[in-house]
Amino acid sequence: MGNLTATRPPQPWTAPTASDPVAATLRLPGSKSMTARALVLSALAAGPSTLARPLRARDTELMAAGLRAMGAHVSISDDERWLVRPHPLVGPAHVDVGLAGTVMRFVPPVAGLADGPVTFDGDPYVRTRPLGPLVGALRSLGVRIDVTGTGSLPLTVFGTGGVTGGEVVIDASVSSQFVSALLLAAPRFDRGVVVRHVGPPVPSAPHLRMTVRMLRAAGAAVDDSTPDVWTVEPGPLTGRGWEIEPDLSGAVPFFAAALVTGGEVTLQGWPHSSAQPVEQLRSLLQQMGGEVTLSTNGLTVRGTGVVHGLTADLSDVSELTPALTALAMLADSPSVFTGVGHIRGHETDRLTALTREFTALGADVTEAPDGLEIRPRPLRGGVFRTYHDHRMAHAAAVAGLAVPGIELDDVGCTSKTMPEFPALWSAMVTGKS
Repeated sequence: MGNLTATRPPQPWTAPTASDPVAATLRLPGSKSMTARALVLSALAAGPSTLARPLRARDTELMAAGLRAMGAHVSISDDERWLVRPHPLVGPAHVDVGLAGTVMRFVPPVAGLADGPVTFDGDPYVRTRPLGPLVGALRSLGVRIDVTGTGSLPLTVFGTGGVTGGEVVIDASVSSQFVSALLLAAPRFDRGVVVRHVGPPVPSAPHLRMTVRMLRAAGAAVDDSTPDVWTVEPGPLTGRGWEIEPDLSGAVPFFAAALVTGGEVTLQGWPHSSAQPVEQLRSLLQQMGGEVTLSTNGLTVRGTGVVHGLTADLSDVSELTPALTALAMLADSPSVFTGVGHIRGHETDRLTALTREFTALGADVTEAPDGLEIRPRPLRGGVFRTYHDHRMAHAAAVAGLAVPGIELDDVGCTSKTMPEFPALWSAMVTGKS
């Protein structure tokens, strides 16, 4: 698997400009969110599990490596089918979280179940990503954690082979992953868990629904009938076969290409009943001028070549903000996006980064505390900095469809969730595989 923490040399890349409408049928890698959750649930199950068509990328390889470091058997040698055999979790162990929010948040509750100390650290920027509410919640549930840095990481979880569990109050307004992290490990806690969120609304609600859905599929008893309260009963998790859906967030730049160029893009292998926010995406793309259909061929988006601006609360689908921002730059009317203040704590401060980089290309964009206001005007080429953030790279690629000469300073950051992105994107735009 190699050294996942090694420094990558930047890979400059000029985003290809489309001379014709794109016409592509793609099979994209699996959902990062589903792959991460399936790995955790499988490592905590009573028997073996398989993941069909998982995402192989830096984030998910780090998740597999972290679980393996604590004793789980995780085989990812077959790209199409990963195998997880649970074993007693033990320390000492070290977990490299890279820049992955899923690893830095989902694995510490698991480490509480290990017998022995487990240390966590990652890339320099990850030390600024929010983790405090989760650390406080785990401590209140009986887990000993020492934070040795000035920020959220590095830290050490001193596992004792079990977690008492019980009721906990948490402010998860910064990240729904705080709640998901507690819920995923909770069936193995002695008393399960009751998580009560107190504070502003929890963002990315579809990700929480995915967590609950996957827990139930693994045999857990979960009650989410009361708003902002989640109850998970203690009990065994069942090993099973997981069918990983294509990654919707990763597909959005490709769908955006259909709108920008007046083309058509089909994502193959899309299920009719999805754990991801397909309806929210359908509504947003339709408002921006696209036509979205689901058939036996897959999920298809068609464009007219004219993009419309829109006003939208993106709090449930905040991962889509960078690509939608790029679309809005090319629209025929202004756009206002709100509800995404929490993405300042993602791989980078995405609101500031998007404002800075698009302004440098001539855009008229205003940064608000929880969103962006965009007034379209002609853009020019230039260097677009990605800040090691895969979604920033996606935004630049979308803009580059209509604006010649946009050069990404580091397209290699897309390996976080889709190592194939540069090749897939170039093939779609040029029509050459």
